[in-house]
Order: sequence, then C-alpha cells, then structure tokens
Amino acid sequence: MILTYSFAQQYTGGETEIELPGRTVRQLIRGLEARYPAIAGQLEGDIAVVIDGVIHQNAWLEDVGEVSEVAFIPPIGGGGAH
Repeated sequence: MILTYSFAQQYTGGETEIELPGRTVRQLIRGLEARYPAIAGQLEGDIAVVIDGVIHQNAWLEDVGEVSEVAFIPPIGGGGAH
C-alpha cells in the first residue's frame, strides 16, 4: 500500500509504503487503521484508490491481489475563482 508523502507524515510517522494482508480495499484500510489509529476515518469520502495502476472511486469492495500495489490519493484542493 502506498500513501502520499504529506498524508504519511501526518498519520504514519512518514511511512509511505506499507505491507498489509487483505483481499479487499476495506480489509486493507481496517488493517491500516489498526496499525495507525490516528488514520481512522481519513481514508473515507473523496479518496481515490489506485489498484495496480487503475483508479477507482468508491473502491471499498474492490478485490486486491496478493501482490497488488494499492495507493490512496486524497482530493486535491484549490481551483477556486480568483
């Protein structure tokens, strides 16, 4: 599992690449929350999930292979009118 640098700095002590067991995105998130309690609830909502290079929205039940690369990408801020 891969987390963005800023997200990792805030919730995992800077660890950006984490190996966890799980067959669905939901199981991976639960494992991440168990290891890093401060992250609980942060990977819900508008987070995009990339599984082996394919972007998914609402990916809670997406299957994850044993050697899949899973990345969480939070929404990008900005873009307002000036």
